[in-house]
This record gives sequence, C-alpha cells and structure tokens, in this order.
Amino acid sequence: MTATAAIASDAHTHQFALLGQRRFAPFFWTQFAGAANDNLFKFAFTVMVTYQLQLSWMPPAMAGLAIGALFILPFLLFSATAGQLTDKYDKTRIIRFVKNLEIAIMAIAAWGFFRADAAVLLGCVFLMGLHSTLFGPVKFAYLPQVLNARELTGGNGMVEMGTFVAILLGQVVGGLLVALPQVGHATVAVACVLLALVGRGVAQAIPPAPATDPGLVVNWNPFSETWRNLKLAHGNVVVFRSLLGISWMWFFGAVFLSQFPSFAKEVLHGNEQVASLLLVVFSIGIGIGSLLCETLSRRQVEIGLVPLGAIGMSVFAIDLYFASRGLPAVPEMGLGAFVGQAAHWRVMADLGLLSLFAGLYSVPMYALIQLRSQPTHRARIIAANNILNAFFMIASSVIAGALLKAGFTIPQLFLFTGIANAVVAFYIFMLVPEYLLRFVSWLLSHFIYRFRIRGDEHIPTEGAAVLVCNHVSFIDAVLLMAASPRPIRFLMDHRIFRVPVLGWLFKLAKAIPIASQRDDPVAYERAFAQAVEVLREGDLLAIFPEGAITRDGALQPFKGGVMKILAEAHAEGIDPPVIPMALTNLWGSFFSRVEVREGKNVAMVQPFRRGLFSRVGLHVGPMVQSAEVQPELLQARVQGLLAT
Repeated sequence: MTATAAIASDAHTHQFALLGQRRFAPFFWTQFAGAANDNLFKFAFTVMVTYQLQLSWMPPAMAGLAIGALFILPFLLFSATAGQLTDKYDKTRIIRFVKNLEIAIMAIAAWGFFRADAAVLLGCVFLMGLHSTLFGPVKFAYLPQVLNARELTGGNGMVEMGTFVAILLGQVVGGLLVALPQVGHATVAVACVLLALVGRGVAQAIPPAPATDPGLVVNWNPFSETWRNLKLAHGNVVVFRSLLGISWMWFFGAVFLSQFPSFAKEVLHGNEQVASLLLVVFSIGIGIGSLLCETLSRRQVEIGLVPLGAIGMSVFAIDLYFASRGLPAVPEMGLGAFVGQAAHWRVMADLGLLSLFAGLYSVPMYALIQLRSQPTHRARIIAANNILNAFFMIASSVIAGALLKAGFTIPQLFLFTGIANAVVAFYIFMLVPEYLLRFVSWLLSHFIYRFRIRGDEHIPTEGAAVLVCNHVSFIDAVLLMAASPRPIRFLMDHRIFRVPVLGWLFKLAKAIPIASQRDDPVAYERAFAQAVEVLREGDLLAIFPEGAITRDGALQPFKGGVMKILAEAHAEGIDPPVIPMALTNLWGSFFSRVEVREGKNVAMVQPFRRGLFSRVGLHVGPMVQSAEVQPELLQARVQGLLAT
C-alpha cells in the first residue's frame, strides 16, 4: 500500500465516496470513457456492415465474428509485453500514452467512417484491441497501488460496474448514431474523436503511480514472454487458480453475450429491441452484483462470495433453460409486446440474477489477485490473466459453435453451460479450499449469527503476526476467518478434528493439530515447528492460549504456548507482533458448551435455544510487540476487550 492510500485509508465510508477523490475518480472516468468509446466504435461499425454496406468479402453473418476476432487478437499477441511495460514504467505515464494512441486511432477511424471504408475500420478494430491490451494490466495494477486492502473490493466493484455501464451506453449510442439518415457516419466519427479527447483530458488529472520494477529488462518477443508470464503466474498456486476461475467466468459470459441476438430472434421471437433489452438487463445485473460486493464483504477482500456467485450463476442459467424452452412460436414481437407477457419476465429475471451473481463471482477474484500478487510483477500476472481470458473466450466460441452445429438448441446450450459451471466451480473450490472455507465462514457470520467486528483495522494486511483469542465455541476459528482479509493458520487441539463436518473443514484450512507434551511429545514439537514455518512464510497464525473451550463462559488462564512460539521464531530471526482478540456473547449459543441437568456440559443441542440470528461479536485490540509479550499481559488485554 502506498503512502497515498495509507493517508486516505479512512477517508471514505463507502465505495461511491471514492468518486470524490483524485486517486480514484480521474482513473475511473478515464477507463469509463475508453470502454464506452471501444463499444460505440465497434457496435456502430458492426451495424454499418450488417445493414448499410454490401460487401462481398464480408457478409453480414460474418461481420460480428470478424470484428470480435480482430479485437481480441492483440490480447493474445501483446498482453505479455503490456504487462512488462506496466511494471517497468509509471502507470500514469502508460495511461496517458494509451489515451494519446486512442486519439490517433479514432482520427483514422473517423476518416474510415466518412469514406465508409470497411478495410480501414477493420484495421482500427485491431488497433483498438491493441489499445485495450495496453490498458488492461494498468487497469488492475493501478488500483492496489493507490487503494488499501479494505478498499480493493469496493474499488474493483466500481470499475467493474463502470465498465459494463460504459459498454451498454457505448453500444446503445453507437447503434442510434450510425442509423441517423445522411449524417450517421459523420456523427459516429465526431463522437469517437470527442470521447477519445475527453478520456485524454481526464487522464491528465490521474496522480503519479511509480513503477514497481523500474530495472526490468523488457523482452520484446511476445511468444517467449507469454510463456514466461504464465509460468510466473503459476508460481503462486492460489493466484494462478484464481486466474483460471476468472477466465472461466469470461467463457461462461461469452456464451450468453454471443447468443443474445439469436436467442431474442429464434427463441423469444423478438426483434432487435428485445435483443438490446437482454443486453441492458445483463449489464445492469453485472453492475448491481459488482457494487454489492463491498456491502456483503464488510469492506474487505471476501472470496467467500465467489462460491455464492458460482452457485447463483448455475442456478439461474439452468432455470433460463426451463423458462425459455416452452415458449410458443409467434410472429416477431416488438419491445412493448415482449414485456407485456408474464413468461418473459421470468426470462429477464433469470438473466438479471445470473449476471448479478457473475458480478459477485468476479470482483472478489480480481481483488484477491491484486492483493496476493507480488507488487514488482503484478502487472505481468494481470497480463497472464488477459491472455488466459482471450484463450477461454476463443474456446467458448468454438465449443458453443460446435454444440449448436451438433443440434443443440440455444436453451440447451445455456443448460449445458450452467451444469458445466457447477462442475468447474466445484473442481476449483476443491483445488483451492480457501474459497469454500471463506464461503462457510461468510454464511455463518451472516445467516446464523449477527456478527459484529470492532477494531478489525488492527489485523495486519501483510506480514507475519500471531493472533491470540479466547476460546468459547467449536466455531471460533470459522468466525475469525470471517473477520480477516487474509488466510489464517490455526494451532488447534487435535481432538477437535474428530468433530463431524468441523473436523473436515479444519483439515481443509490446514489447521495445525497439537497434542499435550505429556500425551504425544512428538506431535507437540511438530506442531510448534509448523507454527514457526507459518510465521517464516509471512502468514497469520492464530492460537487459543486457554488450551481448551471454556466450560463456564469465563476466560481461563493463558498457557505458555505463545511464549514457546515466539521464542522459536526469535531464534530464526522472526519478530512477529501479537494481536489480542476477544469473541463476545458466544457462550450459550448452539456451538458452545452450556450447562444442563446434573452439572454436565454439552454443545450443539437445541439449535434455536438463543433464537435465530444470535448477536455475537469480535473485538480486536492493538498489536503487542513480541518483546513485551507475557501470558498474563495477553490475558489482561483479552479480558479488557471482553469488558468493552
């Protein structure tokens, strides 16, 4: 996080407030203008070729395919180079260069529109693809450099929302302008140049974003550098598999976006306005889902939303099949007739909710990649993402075309995609269980408990630290996961791994089982060695110093395990701070012990003994430097947090 981001870390309370800050607003409007111009130009050109020009060498049925292929080709060829340039040079300098390039391309395109020269405009499609390729790594590498970890989800949500709104407006305006009698081509030409100039003007206000790897030697061979970028991304397993997850989302989305015109005409029996309505509904859904991410994630990078998004994508893709398969064949309908039929509202609801959940799926993944990638080569990781996205979108076109040629209907294609999404998502979540674990903790903290966190700014967003917390219930670890923007490794009593379901979850979380020195001295020493290894890798380690779940709700004396961890860490030159935490109001809930008849303590009986949505909390205190740590001091700090 830069000094700028640190100073502004508490400057806003919600994502829309970022639009009032120089570190974000000029960048947001620059990318908004660029996305709008891309789509105004491409859609106007597509309409011109489809309806207004008669070209023997490019029939209307091929126009959309040719324009799409030419636009995406630079992503395959030049993304690796773009990633290197973004890491090597000031990002603001790169943005301004790209906007200057856009002005030059749009000037050539204006000449092409005036002359109705399709060959010139096809060349400009390729050049605008190059423009977007150069801007792609900057777009996602700039945000983590100026926003702190708690702003990343909101910032990404705003950018994702803005991009889809810009795409929608660009396509609508492009289609309307090019259809104007006599002056359509000239109006589009002027609009494209004006939008490019506006984008360049706004870009002038973007503050400097210094290079993260100025000593990088650029490899200009796109093929060898593409392979190197993919290997670089593969070095971080969580990041690379997240790249695959995002690329799959583009595969999924491309199937629906590419089929909207045919779906509207052949299945819904609507005209061009109906096809446009589907695009509007889809774009609005993406925008709402993207904006919801910050609200649902408590302003942290909450990848627990990704499984939720994947589930919604599959559910509503599959329901879209059932909603559209039985529609009767009728004469072609206009917009008014289409929306006047109740059956079509289900179709629109499915599309809107499908895209909303796609927004919940994609925004946390982008934020995770930004947060977990090394700053020195973050842009090259994002370039690798763009390369994979391009491959997956090409594969989407090929597979969808093959299925349709094999006899699939469009609703059947949607059904196949929804089922495939469920299979792929499950596979990814098994490969990277952190997504599933965060989903469980998110569900628990939102729908079982009303979970309130105070002092979460004390949880460090980078570097090693030891978290110490009171132990009240069997799901304490799950609640701590929900509070932290980073993964936590837990040192836990080996007996808890025998609890059904919870034991499986803790194994997925790679919790470290520990037995007493008396019961198993080998396991005892192995647990501490693993704990120090966690700190050596710069991660968060959590320990419950009481050693067991409380049987009466009171804080028990802290044992010396934390001192042994710190001593062994110091011996290896590691000096992690210790963060005291206190879980409040959990005693007596379903997952804690409670006293019953005959003085016995039991847990997980009478699920609703405290009612639904029981209010619980976590209080996080300021860090304690390891040199000051004593069990009695930590116990006093936790006791003080319990009293607040």
